[in-house]
Amino acid sequence: MSSSVRHGSSRGQAWFCTTGLPSDVVFEVHDMTFHLHKFPLMSKSLKIHRMLSEQEDQRPTRGRRQRRRQVRSSDGDDDGAAETEIEEEEAEPEQQQVRTEGEGDGQPYCIAFPDFPGGPGTFEAAAKFCYGVRVDLTPWNVAPLRCAAEYLEMTEDHAEDNLAARAEAYLDQAVLRHPGDATKALKSCEELLPLAEDLGIVSRCVEAIAARSSSASRSWFDDLAVLGLRMYKRVMAAMAARGDVRAEARESCLVSYARGTIPGLSRSMRRRLASAPVSSEVEQKELLEAVVASLPADKCSGRVVTAKFLFALLRTAHILRASDAARAALERKAATQLQQAALEDVLIPSYSGTAETLYDVDCVQRIVRYFLAEEELGGEASSSAAIEEEEAVAVARPSAVVMVQVGKLVDNYLAEVASDANLKPAKFCDLALSLPDHARIYDDGVYRAVDIYLKAHPRLTAEERDRVVGVVDCRKLTVEACTHAAQNERLPLRAVLQVLFFEQLQLRRAIAGTLLAPSAGAAPREAAAWRGATALAQDSQVLRLDM
Repeated sequence: MSSSVRHGSSRGQAWFCTTGLPSDVVFEVHDMTFHLHKFPLMSKSLKIHRMLSEQEDQRPTRGRRQRRRQVRSSDGDDDGAAETEIEEEEAEPEQQQVRTEGEGDGQPYCIAFPDFPGGPGTFEAAAKFCYGVRVDLTPWNVAPLRCAAEYLEMTEDHAEDNLAARAEAYLDQAVLRHPGDATKALKSCEELLPLAEDLGIVSRCVEAIAARSSSASRSWFDDLAVLGLRMYKRVMAAMAARGDVRAEARESCLVSYARGTIPGLSRSMRRRLASAPVSSEVEQKELLEAVVASLPADKCSGRVVTAKFLFALLRTAHILRASDAARAALERKAATQLQQAALEDVLIPSYSGTAETLYDVDCVQRIVRYFLAEEELGGEASSSAAIEEEEAVAVARPSAVVMVQVGKLVDNYLAEVASDANLKPAKFCDLALSLPDHARIYDDGVYRAVDIYLKAHPRLTAEERDRVVGVVDCRKLTVEACTHAAQNERLPLRAVLQVLFFEQLQLRRAIAGTLLAPSAGAAPREAAAWRGATALAQDSQVLRLDM
């Protein structure tokens, strides 16, 4: 019989079991009808056995009542007619119930399962199991089949080696031992609630994912993208509650889920996962805010939750018009890794209709302000600690390098946005002056941004032009920048004179340093330093008088 069952066919919305015998029971599961045989199903399912037994008990009773009505209708007296009429009225509700289950003897039974867990596909697999056909269990179908076994009461109490025991064994021995398979099973449970929750499948899958997230390879992290928001939150909450889950594992889960579920999160991620659900704009906004809420409270490692990822989240938050709290949290997180950001990361377009500039300069200025506040707190913490002077210098060096990196990034950003005709001089100057002096070793970068700004804004007033040029420290320009500035017609005359003065001063210092270098190295260092300082002071006085 099992070999013939494999040739079951679907005709429209009906499924027929071609065993060579006419079907004697019809099941209606959602919009699909299954024409099957009662004895294989009754042998495995206690629920089907009970329902068919009740219908069988009703059929002979209806036959006897029909025969009684035929005998009574043959009598011609009035009492007999009245009695037959009463009998027919009493039998009318029962006839209506029997009509839904099959009319007349020899007709197939009919059973409807409108709320069958897993739908017609799961019922078909359960029916094949009843016929003895091999059903391959997978991480995707084990939870629906376990719920179907519970719904149909296919337990060991009714038959040995039944579907419920098979599904439980596969779930425990195969699925829950790998977080990727547990994620797939958890996804299938989203359509099986609350039955899957009552059976403990959801909680077991969540705990399996959390327990094995650190020890397993990262190849399964992309599977998290198939989860809905509710299941994702449960997984992240379970991982946070465990003390043996590494922070890097939580960050990897967060990044994989965000990239798989939020379209356009990263410019470099053109391809989304095919299995990821397509969400509406409102759902994407909810997903993004949930991802932001899942970010670690401490500073991220930078290996997984990178600056590129954080700025991509921030850009998407602007597009989706996320809440102010979510955007503020992202700005503060991005500030902690600002030194790792590239220019394309901080070029966040202005998506607000009221914004005048092409890029959101205010957002970058807030991020720089958060970065400086963080650096200031770090500096106070290091200075308050009782450490030796050598250790203090070693601690300060990385901070100085980070500050220089941010200075270069801000200068490149200023050069990029300087050509925007709607960028006000005050906003340009505020961002340029927001960094401390030690953030720029040379001012060539900010000078380049100023030159671009003056070229793009030829109608500035003299006061605005002086203010824009004032952000450049002429003493920190290289020889090449000084040469260019001395010939720059867009600069005010006072700025050109300052450039010429400091250019000459640099040349005189270089010449003085060469002349004062000891030929044989016998002169004391103190005397050479004193003569060099005296020469520099005299040169400075001569230059001032010349100007």
